[in-house]
Amino acid sequence: MIKVGIIGVGTVGSSVVRILQKNKDIITARAGKEIVPLIGVVKNLNKERNLDIKLSDNIDDILDDESIDIVVELMGGVDEAFSVVKKALAKGKSVVTANKAMLAYHRYELQQSSKKLPIGFEASVAGGIPIIKALREGLSANHIISIKGIMNGTCNYMLTKMMSEGAEFDEILQEAKDLGYAEADPSFDIGGFDAAHKLLILASIAYGIDAKPEDILIEGIEDINSEDIFFANEFGYSIKLLTIAKKIGESVELRVHPTLINKNEMIAKVDGVMNGVSVVGDCVGETMYYGPGAGGDATASAVIADIIDIAREGNNSPMLGFKKALEHGKLKLKNADEISTKYYVRVEVEDKIGVLSQISNILGEQNISINSFLQKQSKNAKFATLLFSTHQCFEKDIQKALKKISKCEFVKQFPAMIRIEE
Repeated sequence: MIKVGIIGVGTVGSSVVRILQKNKDIITARAGKEIVPLIGVVKNLNKERNLDIKLSDNIDDILDDESIDIVVELMGGVDEAFSVVKKALAKGKSVVTANKAMLAYHRYELQQSSKKLPIGFEASVAGGIPIIKALREGLSANHIISIKGIMNGTCNYMLTKMMSEGAEFDEILQEAKDLGYAEADPSFDIGGFDAAHKLLILASIAYGIDAKPEDILIEGIEDINSEDIFFANEFGYSIKLLTIAKKIGESVELRVHPTLINKNEMIAKVDGVMNGVSVVGDCVGETMYYGPGAGGDATASAVIADIIDIAREGNNSPMLGFKKALEHGKLKLKNADEISTKYYVRVEVEDKIGVLSQISNILGEQNISINSFLQKQSKNAKFATLLFSTHQCFEKDIQKALKKISKCEFVKQFPAMIRIEE
């Protein structure tokens, strides 16, 4: 028998308890052992949860219980959760966590602390999609060329509605809150930070890159408007908040930002609150993983899959899936300024002769050429909105060009920019 203690019995924790009890027979058959949720730790014991499990408000009731084999950490946060997981490992308990924020900062320390104790973290990335297992096991014979992911359902829901219905950002954000897809304070989601934490976890498994959120390019969807949607539809693009990891030579690009991608790409077809991850391996080519990225039952499914793995065979392989440094330890994180891609730019200007020529000259000074162009009249007849895409260029060059353009006397406000991924 495997006894489990759950720290954090909220939406996901409650689902873990119910599924372990409801699907007890099939889980026992697959694990080879009975798995019993023994105790759950909550902040408020007075809250009604309707669960058939002992509850406590003291984490030590789990950590100090020698009969508990696996600690499931669902409390959230970074530092306190990290401390709790380290204590559990020190007491010889295996750990399963869904805590992407903690792992984004402390995954390598935990791998060192765990020694031979297994740590399962499938639920930390893309909810019920088994992308961790796919990278660690199914694709382990491959050099991973790239990973592109839609891993935040809030942003994907909002962008899908904006693309398909022409909804304005503020309007659709309120709708997402009303439906429970967005938090009261949605900045962590719409700012790209949630997706970035997940990308860092995947990049560690694929490339052995030990980067923190502060080390990579992160942009959110807050500045996307109807003009950007118009351009995207006009030229056959979808706009997605995309997590991107690319191996180029001995460097790895890691970035999260709104992205224009061709509507025919598989990843572009992931709509609504769903998540999707495209992985390209040098042997297998492109593989695609699709499913719910959040929700109690979907995330609990991934948590329990890790518990079953531990119960079945101990799962004492390294936490991040490699016993020696990947790619001989030579891979380095590419500086964001050195990223090379195509760009879309929106700039509102005075509608007069010579404006486009001056903008073209500024771009040319930075070795940037225009690929496609549209002009839309603003509500104020004195102004026009210029929408254009560039040929491939460097991030540092487009940023310099945009700063110069913003200082022109005919420009109303700082230009908006979205990267194009092809």
